[in-house]
Amino acid sequence: MTELSDNPTSAAEELDRLRAEVADWRRRYAKGELRDVAFTNSAREIEPLYTPADVAGRDYGQELGMPGAYPFTRGIHPTGYRGRLWTMRQFAGFGSARDTNQRFKFLLAHGQTGLSTAFDFPTLMGYDSDHPRSEGEVGKTGVAISSLADMETLFEGIPLDQVSTSMTINGPAIILWAFYIAAAERQGVSADKLRGTTQNDILKEYMAQHAWCFPIEPALRLIVDSFEWGAEHAPSWNTISISGYHIREAGATAAQELAFTLADGFTYVERGIARGLDVDDFAPRLSFFWDIHNDFFEEIAKLRAARRIWARHLKDKYGAKSPRSWVMRFHSQTAGVTLTAQQPMNNVVRVAYQALAAVLGGTQSLHTNSMDETLALPTEQAVQVALRTQQVLAFETGVPNVIDPLGGSYYVERLTDELEAEAEALFAEIDAAGGVVQGLEDGWFQRRIADSAARQQWEIEQHRKIIVGVNDFVTEEPELSIPLLRIGEQVDREQRERLGRLRAERDNALCTARLDALRAACASDANTFPYILDCARAYCTLYEIRAAMETVFGAYREPVFF
Repeated sequence: MTELSDNPTSAAEELDRLRAEVADWRRRYAKGELRDVAFTNSAREIEPLYTPADVAGRDYGQELGMPGAYPFTRGIHPTGYRGRLWTMRQFAGFGSARDTNQRFKFLLAHGQTGLSTAFDFPTLMGYDSDHPRSEGEVGKTGVAISSLADMETLFEGIPLDQVSTSMTINGPAIILWAFYIAAAERQGVSADKLRGTTQNDILKEYMAQHAWCFPIEPALRLIVDSFEWGAEHAPSWNTISISGYHIREAGATAAQELAFTLADGFTYVERGIARGLDVDDFAPRLSFFWDIHNDFFEEIAKLRAARRIWARHLKDKYGAKSPRSWVMRFHSQTAGVTLTAQQPMNNVVRVAYQALAAVLGGTQSLHTNSMDETLALPTEQAVQVALRTQQVLAFETGVPNVIDPLGGSYYVERLTDELEAEAEALFAEIDAAGGVVQGLEDGWFQRRIADSAARQQWEIEQHRKIIVGVNDFVTEEPELSIPLLRIGEQVDREQRERLGRLRAERDNALCTARLDALRAACASDANTFPYILDCARAYCTLYEIRAAMETVFGAYREPVFF
């Protein structure tokens, strides 16, 4: 393998010689028979060969460094996975709290090392299960949680001081976090003993997923309220998971996912500092959530670039002095948008390759999608295969035994640099658009993502992007059928009955007083979280709490951009 000398004169001569060799090779390459590669996920031209010339002039110490050291390109822990494997955190949630409690126990019994909760759509939007807008949706895409009583049932028999729990919730995230803390208190576990994450990333909701409650500014206030309260009372809880996942699933490229997500993260940092918080008091509890797509090397490079960009900006731009603030910790999930209803067994293969990319990129936590998730909520058998995919990767392949094994690859290092440069260019465009909030209000982000999604769909339709089993390698035989999980209407009936009993048995006068106090806090400059937590403790329901806040904050209505 050609390496460049440490002597500047010799290195320059060797580089000239290498470039001449590459030029000669290119002439021979151009005369060969070539297939049309056509597509890359981020519309970037990929060279057929990478050499030391592609990474010449780089400062190894400044750009790569050692694992566990700034700028963390090679990972955030000096021991990598030799010290501790990533957390295997399968996303689970369906039907009633009792149903999902049983699934949690099944996953823990089969070797899962962290819990991750999916909520149904009414919960994601802040509605109780018996609200008119919840009809037909209760328990269908996740678990229905309408009060502290449901949260207590969800974690019954699961000691909350012994598990790490992630909750994928955004618009009403602060309310669900209050339910969780109150449920822990019922177990005798204080908030400072809890480990886990609330997603709580509202900016990407306006950008891509659309599960919101309040207008942008009050929603940002609630997030900073959680930063402030969590720093003092729940120091081991990640009060936000800044999510690129849903931005990518909506159609963004890898570079857009990287830039838009980090720009959201910087906005949260700026809002925390504007509140008067010391960046080193809350930045260590900010975490991220990345989509792991099909372009194997691009995904690895994206994760490496993300760590480096975050570390540099937190240190140089935002003045963070603690190395813990510079460290980007993140969860990854294989790309749901890549799963196909046709030939669903192929999804097992897709997920395995994506999981490998996440691990080679240094994820701290991973969810592997089940083969049937494009058709329905996953069955226990499909979930077990998805979990076993991670366990085979962890214990049979040897991949975790070397830290950043692709570090130094000419291609991976060049791709990491290119993605970082593309992200920085997009940061400049975001600034020119007035920043993240202004860009959302003007539809700048939404249009960019829509354009990217349209381009990718065109490439599929033009057969420039091959989707195995969909637009190529299609079989004439009937598609393979697999068992699916169906959610019956009894969940809706049971939830309505539970809520009816709850409202009849609780102290309604106390609920009214707590909700009145919350409204007053929202109208003042007070941190709202203690008041939300008091409402949760009194068994106020999700929608009652949301509605009390909405009387002060108003509701969000998306402008029309297209």
